[in-house]
Amino acid sequence: MSVDRRSGHAIVLGASIGGLLAARALSESFEKVTVFDRDDLPAGATNRRGVPQGEHLHGLLARGRQILEEFFPGFTGDLTAQGAVPVDVQRDCIWRNDGRAIPRASSGIRGICLSRPALEAYVRDRVQAIAHVEIRAGHEALGLLTDATGDAVSGARVLARNDVRLPPGHDTGPVPGHDTGPPPGHDTGPPPGHDVRDQGGVEQRHDAELVVDATGRGNRGPTWLAEIGFERPPEERVDPQTTYVSRDYRRSPGDADFAATVTSPSPANPHGGIAIATEGDRWMVTLFSAGGAEPPPTDPDGYLEFTARLPARELRDLLHRAEPLGPPRPIRLPTSVRRRYEHLRRLPEGFIAVGDSVCTFNPAYAQGMTVAAAQANVLRDLLLHKGRGGLTRQYFAGAAKVNDVAWDIAVGADLRYPAVVGPRSRKTNFLNAYVGRLHVAAERHPVVGRRFLSVANLMTPPTALFAPGILARVLWSGR
Repeated sequence: MSVDRRSGHAIVLGASIGGLLAARALSESFEKVTVFDRDDLPAGATNRRGVPQGEHLHGLLARGRQILEEFFPGFTGDLTAQGAVPVDVQRDCIWRNDGRAIPRASSGIRGICLSRPALEAYVRDRVQAIAHVEIRAGHEALGLLTDATGDAVSGARVLARNDVRLPPGHDTGPVPGHDTGPPPGHDTGPPPGHDVRDQGGVEQRHDAELVVDATGRGNRGPTWLAEIGFERPPEERVDPQTTYVSRDYRRSPGDADFAATVTSPSPANPHGGIAIATEGDRWMVTLFSAGGAEPPPTDPDGYLEFTARLPARELRDLLHRAEPLGPPRPIRLPTSVRRRYEHLRRLPEGFIAVGDSVCTFNPAYAQGMTVAAAQANVLRDLLLHKGRGGLTRQYFAGAAKVNDVAWDIAVGADLRYPAVVGPRSRKTNFLNAYVGRLHVAAERHPVVGRRFLSVANLMTPPTALFAPGILARVLWSGR
């Protein structure tokens, strides 16, 4: 969309990965986009209070990297220059599923290894560089405003603890070579009549044509809808009963011939471990237990001994020779929740939800950031090609298709464990049995491993696992 066709104001509540990507998507259609976040946002790649899981290992799947490269040209090269590690997902990584290794071979599936704070800081800087996007820290979302009819959201209420416009004191303008903002002369200040002085905790009301809930796992979007006379969306919940313990190690030349090693748990051995090479010459390592199994120890010696439970030596050997950079840090993963906005008979125009606000997954499958990117891509395409009429319902329908695939993969795998409570349909049982046989075939056939990784990275639909060449190898190996 050309600059002169942009119009109106959009508000994003939350400067998470999902919120920032939504703001990037909206920037092509709205004249002004304002992002509010309750945190005092850091200037660089550091952990922040509102993302307690940020210090733990995160994965950006290949589809997520692809979308971010489209949103922010130069994304992969920029972050590689900052120390992130680009990878061929099959050639440069060791994958073990049900104790069986996928043969390492060139796949053309491109990924990148980096920490969550580094990714969020980069995306935040690129979004902030768009001239008509403003990020305001220290603003907590309170609720929604409605128009005179009560059928549409017309803005948001926020509580301003302070009015910090990001980045405070280091506004360097657009990232060199990446200016995506409008030409000089466009107003980037607040809408007329809105007080932007320090409010000291006073409620502010901001008008907008679209409000995006990006407030994360603990969001109050359903409550906000109820407050303005709409039903709460039905929810699906599955507790994966998974516990993480993470630790960072110093990464030195010659440490390993891989950039990542992933050992997934299984009902036969409900313990797993992941190590990825990240910026700062670090190995980020996470050990975990699934399905209610005994969690990894948090003492240094016990943490190291836990790796003996894994079916391969790569991670064990790496941790024996690498220097730890801090103590083990535990986290109990919350319940996976899917809010089915698309099932509501009545929805207000002018409201959508993205990222963890609409669907949260077991992080063991590294889907969250990529799903948020795919949702932002749905939003962008709808605005550019179909306009704003009926946007709310069309968006939630499109986002549901994205969520379907990731939810079925994650929850289906979680339901393999007897202690995990949830509906086990014939479809779920069949797919789990088939994927178990597929792992057997993948150990012998690199092409089967490549197809599995393509589906797991959300590059290919799950139906591709049943293509004739794949199915034949799975059935033959299963004999």
